Amino acid sequence: MKKESLQAIYDAYEIEQECIRQMKDFISEDAFSKAVELLASAPRIGTCGCGHSGIICQHMAHLMCCIERPARFVSPAEAVHGATGFLQAGDVMIFASRGGKTKELLPIVDICKAKNVSIITVTENLESPLAQAADVVLKQHVNRETDKWNAQGTTSTTSLCMIFHALQAALIEETGYQAEQFALIHPGGAVGERLNKKPM
Repeated sequence: MKKESLQAIYDAYEIEQECIRQMKDFISEDAFSKAVELLASAPRIGTCGCGHSGIICQHMAHLMCCIERPARFVSPAEAVHGATGFLQAGDVMIFASRGGKTKELLPIVDICKAKNVSIITVTENLESPLAQAADVVLKQHVNRETDKWNAQGTTSTTSLCMIFHALQAALIEETGYQAEQFALIHPGGAVGERLNKKPM
């Protein structure tokens, strides 16, 4: 491996570590509180994003299911072909878009508004269309991506993931979700074995 390649590895760790440290300065307790309240009371939760954001939104939907908040990722392509039928009045849709202008998401916002579905937007651009349309906006912060061109979706996905992880951690507290409940729905793997281990 070239010397420059090894340095890039160390730099990637430093860049993303610094991003998470800086993110705490952008926490809005009011915005997080409103988001947690909406998610705790929503019958169903949708998540939606494109590209790397969409992949992390799939992760968020799974995180919600793991604490028994019924959720699914709504593909932007499928959303405008009937998949938004999953959402009903009182539900919540989470949109993720670093720039807040992702064109594929804007028609879905209109559907959510018409169906009285609350919107949580995670974005770096608080003046963007997706931010302006939201009931709650969670500020994303990205110092720079880890590649030398500052172009690949790397640190930005870590930043988005961190926000989603924080929401799940808060919801566990807010809803009083217990390990015993998780043990029932997660009998598989090492985690399931540990949670379901009978006392000697």
